[in-house]
Amino acid sequence: MNLSLRKIALAAGLMVFAGQLMAEPKRPECIAPASPGGGFDLTCKLAQSALVNEKLLTKPMRVTYMPGGVGAVAYNAVVAQRPADAGTLVAWSSGSLLNLAQGKFGRFDETNVRWLAAVGTSYGAIAVKSDSPYKTLDDLVKALKKDPSAVVIGSGGTVGSQDWMQTALIAKAAGINPRDLRYVALEGGGEIATALLGGHIQVGSTDISDSMPHILSGDMRLLAVFAENRLDEPEMKDIPTAREQGYDIVWPVVRGFYLGPKVSDEDYAWWKASFDKLLASDEFAKLRDQRELFPFAMTGPELDTYVKKQVADYKVLAKEFGLIQ
Repeated sequence: MNLSLRKIALAAGLMVFAGQLMAEPKRPECIAPASPGGGFDLTCKLAQSALVNEKLLTKPMRVTYMPGGVGAVAYNAVVAQRPADAGTLVAWSSGSLLNLAQGKFGRFDETNVRWLAAVGTSYGAIAVKSDSPYKTLDDLVKALKKDPSAVVIGSGGTVGSQDWMQTALIAKAAGINPRDLRYVALEGGGEIATALLGGHIQVGSTDISDSMPHILSGDMRLLAVFAENRLDEPEMKDIPTAREQGYDIVWPVVRGFYLGPKVSDEDYAWWKASFDKLLASDEFAKLRDQRELFPFAMTGPELDTYVKKQVADYKVLAKEFGLIQ
């Protein structure tokens, strides 16, 4: 065999070897770190459908639910017990980053996983039942000023969660001590909707994407969405922003996935390349829109930098509210 043929054979062998290293995971799984029906569930099911549609996976990922601590249980389980499992994606949101900023994930911080992809964004929202006496954000604020403990507010997570932070920012703007508000801690958007529609809470501090199925069914109304401007979607265009009602609060809820800390570079690269292809796809854009998410595409090192900056910014906000020293 001459030198040129040897080079060709070597290059072909390396390509085969690289293909083997970066093969499709055998048992892909997406962990939604909450109960079914909320934003983490939505995020996993979006990827489940899209990866098969784009033929990046030959069969759909299994979606499993691991509620607890609004992401803390799943984060700890993956880092400590499944750190090298290349087939396991875990859904995260801006709320996960806020909890990390406050040390709510225990001994692990934002450096302990491999941040993979951000696939879309939603916005925080304040929800009530369709027959609620509160018609505007001002109606709710007046009731809270009269007696903060008289209004039962459901939020995903305890004091310091992003749902808590949304109402805390409203309270602060209205001159109300956020600590005087009456909260019920729930595990994500699915439980908030169930509790609200069941009459167990009067207000839900939630997310617009979680809420839209109930808005469209006529069971729920949104007093405000925490977006810069009204959202340019036919079913959302009549929902007022907090900003236009005199409360300058904007709260995007970015959604995406991370992998365990010991997943190999080759397997990480396979997933990153898959999501890069996915996020550039028109079909994925349609699926994202169907799930009431807005464009936000970021992967790899760029996402890692974004996550760490967001955690640093959330630490400043948490200190402002006395949540951390």
